[in-house]
Amino acid sequence: MLTKTMQHFNLHTHSVFSDGKSSMKEMVDEAVRQGLHTLGISDHSMVPFPSKVSIQNDKVDDYINSLNELKTNYKDVITILRSMEMEFIPGIVTNFQKTKDELGLDYLIGSVHLVGNDPERLWFIDGKYIEPYDEGLRDFFEGDIKKGVRAYFNQVNTMIETEKFDIIGHFDKIKMNARGRYFQEDDKWYYDMVLETLDLIKEHDLIVEINTRGIYKQRYNGFYPSEWLFKRMRELNVPVVISSDAHQYWEMTSFFAEAEEALKNAGYKETMCLVNGSWNAMELV
Repeated sequence: MLTKTMQHFNLHTHSVFSDGKSSMKEMVDEAVRQGLHTLGISDHSMVPFPSKVSIQNDKVDDYINSLNELKTNYKDVITILRSMEMEFIPGIVTNFQKTKDELGLDYLIGSVHLVGNDPERLWFIDGKYIEPYDEGLRDFFEGDIKKGVRAYFNQVNTMIETEKFDIIGHFDKIKMNARGRYFQEDDKWYYDMVLETLDLIKEHDLIVEINTRGIYKQRYNGFYPSEWLFKRMRELNVPVVISSDAHQYWEMTSFFAEAEEALKNAGYKETMCLVNGSWNAMELV
């Protein structure tokens, strides 16, 4: 039976400024209603090509101004942190630190959703439909899943080694739209790639998010990263944070209790939160 405890903060959420369906205020009000002490809003970063899921370049000032207004208006109720989920695309979207400094962001999430370095040939591995995944695998990798997965993890690894950010987002999400059709997670070649990336994460002192979105959206039957990795992460002393990757206010803490239980079963006793500009360990009760 699950112990109904909950991490009382969420650092990975989206609003209508990118592909979220709820306003920033709706997200904040729900966080307050649920008794969270900290909320990070982290809409998808800008890209230099048309995108329906990213902050539009002409809306960046509005995004920051809205965050600052909420931060001020709710300062006695909840801590609002300003962030972005940075989309790493080699040669196209880079220099995370410059974005953070110029916009005055509190922290950054680094993620890969688009594999490649040509705006006309990007493999979209995310989303609720499997067709773009299958089509990209066929068109860009001749249907060779090992090549496609290797390209994904190479891009994640390059991001880890070349960019400055705080939290790595859903680092094994390549598995989601594969849906068990192309490989199993215990296939040695896949297993080795995941562990290679985990070693880099440890080397670069990143926080791994335990992302619950796949479960409540019914796109994957577990967390990102998978629960089988938790004990290995604990052995390496890799810090973690639970996030719902909420795109609507009612998703704010979906499956947090389950994530906490899984982490505790792996030996974790704490998750990380940004407090007054420093990362602090928060006890899992």
